[in-house]
Amino acid sequence: MLWFLLNIQMRTTKVSRCLNLGSYNYLGFAAADEYCTPRVIQCLKKYFASTCSSRADGGTTTLHSELEEAVANFIGKPAALVTGMGYVTNSAILPVLIGKGGLIISDSLNHNSIVNGARGSGATIRVFQHNTPSHLEDVLREHIAHGQPRTHRPWKKIMVVVEGIYSMEGEICKLPEIVSICKKYKAYVYLDEAHSIGAIGKTGRGVCELLGVDTADVDIMMGTFTKSFGSCGGYIAGSKELIQYLKYTCPAHLYATSISPPAAQQIISAIKVITGEDGSSRGAQKLAQIRDNSNYFRSELLKMGFEVLGDNDSPIMPIMLYNPGKIPAFSRECLKRNVAVVMVGFPASPLLLSRTRICISAAHTREDMVKALEVISTVGDMVGIKYFPAEPSKSELEENRLKVE
Repeated sequence: MLWFLLNIQMRTTKVSRCLNLGSYNYLGFAAADEYCTPRVIQCLKKYFASTCSSRADGGTTTLHSELEEAVANFIGKPAALVTGMGYVTNSAILPVLIGKGGLIISDSLNHNSIVNGARGSGATIRVFQHNTPSHLEDVLREHIAHGQPRTHRPWKKIMVVVEGIYSMEGEICKLPEIVSICKKYKAYVYLDEAHSIGAIGKTGRGVCELLGVDTADVDIMMGTFTKSFGSCGGYIAGSKELIQYLKYTCPAHLYATSISPPAAQQIISAIKVITGEDGSSRGAQKLAQIRDNSNYFRSELLKMGFEVLGDNDSPIMPIMLYNPGKIPAFSRECLKRNVAVVMVGFPASPLLLSRTRICISAAHTREDMVKALEVISTVGDMVGIKYFPAEPSKSELEENRLKVE
C-alpha cells in the first residue's frame, strides 16, 4: 500500500494516515526495497552522505562515473552527465547550449525550469501551441524566413524544447511528428523526460520507446531521478562531444555540489531492477503494474463522469475543477476521508483551469485504488465537478434490459 503520515505543523498537531495520490513515486522505489535499500545503506557507510564538493573538484567518485554510464546505456545515448538537482538540469544547462543569436521554440506548457533556462540563455524565445506539431512548423517556417530580429541574419542555432509527459496535463508528447519537422528544418530537439523516463515504454525507457522514436533522432535527452527512481538529481544524455563540452562549461557541474553518493547508488540499483540485472522479474512487473494501474484508474474516473486530461499509459491524470473556489473544498473533503491529493490553481495553471492532479504508482494496490475512487466519487458529487453523465454500471444495464423484456 502507498500510505503516508500527514502532519501540518503550522496549523494543527493532528496526524493523519492517508492514501497518497500526489507522489511521483511511479515505480514504488521511494519505499524500502529488497534490492536497492541494502546497497544504499552499504554505500552510505563507504562514501558517507555527501562529497561536499562539486563534480569538477573532488566530487566525482567511481560511483558517479558508474551512474553516468548506467544512465547512458539505459537511455540509449553514447554519454550522460548527472547533476544533483532536476530543476537545475534544465535551468543551468539550457543557457550553456544556446545563447544570443539562437532561437528557442518551446511548447507553451513546458515546465518552469525550461522557461527559466530559456530566459537565462539570452536566446530569442518563441512558443508554439501545446503539443501541436502543425503550429510548430508554422513558427519554424516564419522565423527561419525572417531570421534574427533587426539584422535578419540566419539563426546561429534553433532548438525545439518539449516534454515527454506534461506534468500538469498528463499528455504524452507527439514526438514522432515533432522530430520529423525538426529534421526538415534542421532544428535541434531537446526532450525533457522528467515524468516519462522509467514510467512508460515496455522496458521503462520512456516516450521514445513507447512511440517508436530512435533516440539518435533526439539531440538532447533530459530527465530526473526524483520520479521513477526514488532518488534525486537529473541527467543530460547525448553525444560524447556534447557531454564533454558540458563538463567544461555547465555551472551545475562546475560549481554545484555533486549528487549524494547514496542517492547515486539508489539510482544505479533501481535501473538494475528495471532492466532485470538484479536477477529478478520485479522490474517488468512494476512496469506492467503502473501501466495497468494508470489505465484502470483513468477509465474508472471517466466512467464516473469526471473530465480527466491526459493519455492512456500516463500515470498523471488531472481532474478538472475549473472553479478555483472548489480547490479547498475538494482537498479538505478528501483529506477528511484519509486520501491526500495535490490541488493545482493559479499561477501554476490558468485561473479558470483549476484541477486536482492524481499520480498513480505501481505501489498502489487494487484495494488502494478502489478506496480512492470511492472517496473521489463521493467528494466529486459534493463539490459538483462531475461534468459528464456517468456510465451505467453492469447491474444497471442488466436491470434496464430486464425492464425492456
